[in-house]
Amino acid sequence: MSDTEATRAVPGEGEGEDTTLGGYFDVHNRPPAFEGPDGHPYTVSPEVEKTGDLVNPYVGYLVFPKWAATGVGIVGHVESPTLARARDSATVEGALRAHTLVEVQAILDRAVAALAEEAPAGEEAE
Repeated sequence: MSDTEATRAVPGEGEGEDTTLGGYFDVHNRPPAFEGPDGHPYTVSPEVEKTGDLVNPYVGYLVFPKWAATGVGIVGHVESPTLARARDSATVEGALRAHTLVEVQAILDRAVAALAEEAPAGEEAE
C-alpha cells in the first residue's frame, strides 16, 4: 500500500497509533505523504509561530511541501489557515498533532483548491 493510500484509510482500520498526524510522526519517524486534488504528491509539516497576540501568542498551521512528480525535489507549497491558538507552543503543537490523517487530507484539499482559485487564468497554481 502506498503512503497516499494509507493516509486515506478509515481511522480505526489497521494500526491505530498512526491515524493522527502526531501518531504518524511517532510511529514512522517521517511525515506522511498525501496526493493532492491536483494529482501532485505532498508531505506535511506542522508549524508553530509566536505572534504579538498577548492573550494567545502562539498559532499553528500546516505547511504542505509539493513534490515533483518524480519525487526528486520540492516544487512549491500550500499552507493551511491558522488551525490552533494558545498561550503556549506545546498546546498548539498538541492540537496540530491531534488532527487525524483524514482531517489533514481534507485540509490539504481545501488549501490546494484555494490556491487554484487565486491563480491567474491560464496559469497553474504553485
